[in-house]
Amino acid sequence: MALNTKEREALKFLGVHLIYGLAAAITFGGAVLLTNLGNLRTLAMESSHPAMVLVLFFFGLCVTFGSVGMGVGVMSLANDDDSEAE
Repeated sequence: MALNTKEREALKFLGVHLIYGLAAAITFGGAVLLTNLGNLRTLAMESSHPAMVLVLFFFGLCVTFGSVGMGVGVMSLANDDDSEAE
């Protein structure tokens, strides 16, 4: 099944906004760990499986921020015609 031009364009649009969200998630997660906000870095490193804790931490952030990035992109598609009708 081949994608037509509009479908490719839509997927590219969502992909770009997903990447923005993932970049924000990694930046935020790195800042939280770097500053040891709420002692999260200490808690993660002293757990019995620190790698699993960090994977789950960044996975949750990536899902959340990626979804928000795509949502913001979709919501920014609103036409300016709506505001002129009032």
